[in-house]
Amino acid sequence: MSEARRTIGSTERNRGSMLVLRKWRDDDHPVAMRSNSPEFMTYLGGPEAPEKVESRAAKYADGWRTGANAMFVLTSDDPLIDGGVTGDPRAVGVIGYWPVEEDGEPVLEAGWTIFVPGRGFATEGVRLVLRHAAAHSDRDSVHAYPRTDNEASNALCRRVGFELLGEVNMEYPPGNPIISRNWRYDLRQLRAALRE
Repeated sequence: MSEARRTIGSTERNRGSMLVLRKWRDDDHPVAMRSNSPEFMTYLGGPEAPEKVESRAAKYADGWRTGANAMFVLTSDDPLIDGGVTGDPRAVGVIGYWPVEEDGEPVLEAGWTIFVPGRGFATEGVRLVLRHAAAHSDRDSVHAYPRTDNEASNALCRRVGFELLGEVNMEYPPGNPIISRNWRYDLRQLRAALRE
């Protein structure tokens, strides 16, 4: 299958470069390993054992077949960008969403890890994922739960247009209590705009 056929969404960036969402593939284990680096796991309980990362990578790929998630590799075609992924330097992050329940209501939860900060990849990547969710899911909202001390992700939620609902006590990973902010993005208006 050509790269163009695997592309889910893209946006043109300055200097004519493109930022692209690509479906997670069975061979994206190096991307999963990069996302497990200590600098990206600070707010997620620290790096996981390699076996756990391999298992998560397989679940990401399988999610497209089962509907359990919609996980993407965020890529840039800018030749000056290197996301540090062995075998795939164009990969600049991992981003996606999966179904959950919030107070008994079926919603989506989104998460991301961006390897190249300060270039707008997170903002544009989250916008692409929200467009994908609006077009392909019947759920009306996407939630994100960054830890209260994760200033970058909380600022990102605000910048993209999520509404802050408050703070929640959570466990991540299981057994590790954290306090997170509950952000909600209403997909209904975006979905209506996409249908026009």
